[in-house]
Amino acid sequence: RASGLPLEHVVGWAAFCGLRIAVDPGVFVPRRRSEFLVRQAAAVARPGDVVVDLCCGSGALGAALAAAVGRVELHAADIDPASVRCARRNVASAGGRVYEGDLYAPLPAALRGRVDLLLANAPYVPTGAIGLLPAEARLHEAAAALDGGADGLDVHRRVAADAAQWLAPGGRLLIEVGERQALQAVGIFERSGLLARAVGCDELDATVVIGTMPGADRATRRHR
Repeated sequence: RASGLPLEHVVGWAAFCGLRIAVDPGVFVPRRRSEFLVRQAAAVARPGDVVVDLCCGSGALGAALAAAVGRVELHAADIDPASVRCARRNVASAGGRVYEGDLYAPLPAALRGRVDLLLANAPYVPTGAIGLLPAEARLHEAAAALDGGADGLDVHRRVAADAAQWLAPGGRLLIEVGERQALQAVGIFERSGLLARAVGCDELDATVVIGTMPGADRATRRHR
C-alpha cells in the first residue's frame, strides 16, 4: 500500500453494494458512485430478467444487481483478460457467464432482442484528463477502463449504437457518465432510437443515463 497500490488490490477485494467483490491487480476497482447505477437498475428489475453487464471489469454491477433481485439470467463481457478472470469469480454465485471480447462481440447471438437490462460502466474520462486522475487509478488500473476518448463518450456511442439489436421491447440501457456529460449522452441515446433521461445522486456524486427501448411493457410481454 505504501508503494501506491490501491488498497483494494492489496487486500484483494472491494466493498460494493454490501458485497465483497474480488479485485485482482490491474483490474478496475468498482467505485461507490456506481452503486447508484445498481439502485436504478434494481428499481425496475424483475426476477428472471436477462441482464448484460458490458465493460464489466470485476463484474461488480452484474453481481450486485443479481444479489438485489434474487434471480436473473446474467451475462457479462470485458475486453481485458484479467478482468474476465476476476469477473468469473464474482458472478459465479449468480450462475452468470462472462465472455472475453469487445462490447457485444462475444455475447451469444441468442441474446439479441432478449436483454431486459443492459448495464455499462464504460470508461468516460476524456483522454486529456487522464493525467489528472489519482495515481492509484492512472498507474494501477487498465487504461482501457478509464480512457473514454476526446470527450469521454466514445464507448458510450458504440454501446448505444448497437443497443437496439440486443434490448427487448421495453428493455433498458443504463450507463454512468459525468454530470457535465449527461445532456450529450442523452442525445446519443436518443439518436440511437432510445427514450432517454438522466438521473443523478448528489450524495454519491453520480449521474446515470437511462435509455428505454420503445415497445410493449416488459410485464405485459411476459403475460401474453
